Amino acid sequence: MSMVSNVTAATGTAAADANMKSTMGLSKDDFLKLFVAQLQNQDPLNPTSSDQLLSQMSSITLVEQSYNQNTNLANVLAAQQNATAMSAVGLVGANIKANGNAISFDGTNATPMQISLGAAASTVKVDILDANSKTVATTTTGALAAGNQTLSWDGTDSSGNKLPAGAYSYAVSATSSTGRIVPATTYTTGTVTGVSYSGSTPILMIGSAAVNLTDIINVGG
Repeated sequence: MSMVSNVTAATGTAAADANMKSTMGLSKDDFLKLFVAQLQNQDPLNPTSSDQLLSQMSSITLVEQSYNQNTNLANVLAAQQNATAMSAVGLVGANIKANGNAISFDGTNATPMQISLGAAASTVKVDILDANSKTVATTTTGALAAGNQTLSWDGTDSSGNKLPAGAYSYAVSATSSTGRIVPATTYTTGTVTGVSYSGSTPILMIGSAAVNLTDIINVGG
């Protein structure tokens, strides 16, 4: 075993002992001290039976193993989270496609929106919502074929006024030529500009739009 492995094992054991101490009120070392004191102070005419001694030793061993396993599992999970965090950093600068409807307006350029239609649609309505989920603009397109389609929003509200740069979202409703509702799936696409670790999982930033790492379905496409 390497020095690093020895240090890791020692650290894990110390953590397990600390968890036992906080939960049970005594660690393995505390138990052994009590165990030795019990042997030293037992009645020589009525000593504790070997079965009882073995039972006590078995109990503390099982408890210690349980805490060691929990500590090791916590270490594994922490290592996995660190690896996930590092992989998120590697996505900065990459083009991604993710489930969701978040978009970012930079204040100047039109913002693309990628959708997927379950069937051909004669009319597609797109509502743009601000950070408070208030509809600030509505656009309508003509007929679109089934499958992936890319739409765009020029950053203006329903009156044609330019809106401030920031994070927005969009909602799509589509109908066929017969008036039936056409299923429409929305996506968040763009180049990753940064990573936020404010939550339990890394959040990728596309400008002002936030994308959960677990929502990514394509990278570099």
